[in-house]
Amino acid sequence: MKQNFYNRLRNDLERLGHEKTMKVFRHIQGPMAGRADIENYGKTVILCSNNYLGMDNKKEVVDAGLAALAKYGAGASSVRFICGTFDIHRDLEELTAKYCGMEASISYTSCWAANTASIPALLAPGDTVISDELNHASIIDGCRAVAKGVNRAVYKHSDMEDLEAKLIAAKDSPTKLIVTDGVFSMEGDIAPLPEIISLAEKYGAVVMVDESHASGVIGKSGRGTMEYFGITEGVDIISGTYGKALGGAGGGFIAASKDVCEILAQKSRPALFSNSLPPVLCAIAIASIQYLLDNPKIVTSLREKTEYARKLIIDNGLTPMHGDSAIIPLLIGSTADAIRISQKMMDKGVFAIGFGFPVVPEGASRIRLQISDSLEYSDIDFAIKVIKEAME
Repeated sequence: MKQNFYNRLRNDLERLGHEKTMKVFRHIQGPMAGRADIENYGKTVILCSNNYLGMDNKKEVVDAGLAALAKYGAGASSVRFICGTFDIHRDLEELTAKYCGMEASISYTSCWAANTASIPALLAPGDTVISDELNHASIIDGCRAVAKGVNRAVYKHSDMEDLEAKLIAAKDSPTKLIVTDGVFSMEGDIAPLPEIISLAEKYGAVVMVDESHASGVIGKSGRGTMEYFGITEGVDIISGTYGKALGGAGGGFIAASKDVCEILAQKSRPALFSNSLPPVLCAIAIASIQYLLDNPKIVTSLREKTEYARKLIIDNGLTPMHGDSAIIPLLIGSTADAIRISQKMMDKGVFAIGFGFPVVPEGASRIRLQISDSLEYSDIDFAIKVIKEAME
């Protein structure tokens, strides 16, 4: 009976409420910044935003979006191969390829779409995709969506012995695709890319890296994981987003060889069956990438603020998870405790989210702090004081 369906939904919601693990949605009443206006809370320090470089409200970026909105209208109104390809898509994709140090790129409406588009489109029966166990859910879904006959394997997080074992097991596969996050979104740590590339060369594998939390954040000039390690080659495919450091508005991409990008344009389902990225979002991403290329000092500023925050956290007797990105997680334990502490912080003027299962493993809930260059040092001082009080 239909009523069984609705009863099950109601029971699930009541269970979440009883366990105190229900997610609460905050309504922001202005632009994203180091401090933002939140309904019922007023000006609040934001420590959970992907706005790593403060591009969301930068005048040059906003003005570029307004100009594109006036020129191109609200949206693309079609998929790419019909009438959804605008000249500004080409401009964005050429600039993205240059920024990533790749031959070409193709844009999607999100990095989720890019990951779920590319992995199934590039693999054929008999191939093997090998994924880090802590990869983003979009990579996991991309691996799940491969055709029947494509082998799937998962290696322990950043464990190169386990990755090698999976490569050996896949020795007969025509194509072996290793997929990893560059910066792991819930851990804040960085993939051991030199070792991954070395194993890929040894076993003839293709390497794909999701740079969503790395682009604009790590590397001397914010070009991501390859630059962080001083690597210029060895990564075949880069996926990423324009919705975090590179503008914050939305959109994703694949950067790779011309052949890879052309196959994705011809075969990947989100490219064939979903509207293209709105031109206004293309303009915002272009302005953000160009601003970053022209002003690499903002990456240095972000790094200095992140190091300051991490040291202050440690000096206050707290123990952050190890990492070298702008993500600083604090392990809590139970999901209910993480949500409770997050609410105490919110009541005192600091917005950071308590993450629990299924976003992170059961018993490994955490408060994830994300540092933005839009934060003032006084904001960081205030926030760490509040966090310590909330955790006591």
